[in-house]
Amino acid sequence: MSRKLENRELDRLDLEGFKSAQKSPIILILDNIRSLNNIGSVFRTADAFLVQKIYLCGITATPPHKDIRKTALGATESVEWEYRKETLELVEELKASGVKTLAVEQAEAAIMLNEFEPQLDVPLALIFGHEVKGVSQEVVSACDAVLEIPQFGTKHSLNISVSAGVVVWDVWNKINTQKTKKP
Repeated sequence: MSRKLENRELDRLDLEGFKSAQKSPIILILDNIRSLNNIGSVFRTADAFLVQKIYLCGITATPPHKDIRKTALGATESVEWEYRKETLELVEELKASGVKTLAVEQAEAAIMLNEFEPQLDVPLALIFGHEVKGVSQEVVSACDAVLEIPQFGTKHSLNISVSAGVVVWDVWNKINTQKTKKP
């Protein structure tokens, strides 16, 4: 039987180590997320996969807040973040700087996540939307592409923090697999 590891045995980065570590080419944009617990959970996911930055847009709350802190468990201190009022303006700005923008949504011509292959040297901005309304249509229309998580049950969507975990892990894994195969 396997013995559970204690936190001190996990060989994780400390705050300074995280800040100086090379980040993944992933940026997260939260478009009008209302749940503070979801925001905190996304920060923890971002910390786990060395995400470059999180943009908190529109009605998305910002740290410090006790409900964000409760689920982030300190990740608001490690992960770089910035508030922006307008998601659409941010998407256009990132696109102009060479970042590929991808709304995570159910839409016509969406690329299924399992079929998506990121380009190794192209930074990606993954946009996650409001818990009920999703990513706004104007933002979806402005993005380079739409990613969809394949689902097979009766429900129409996943919780935003679950979606972020699934997508960030998948994209991070594909990028790192490509890096190890690169000659």
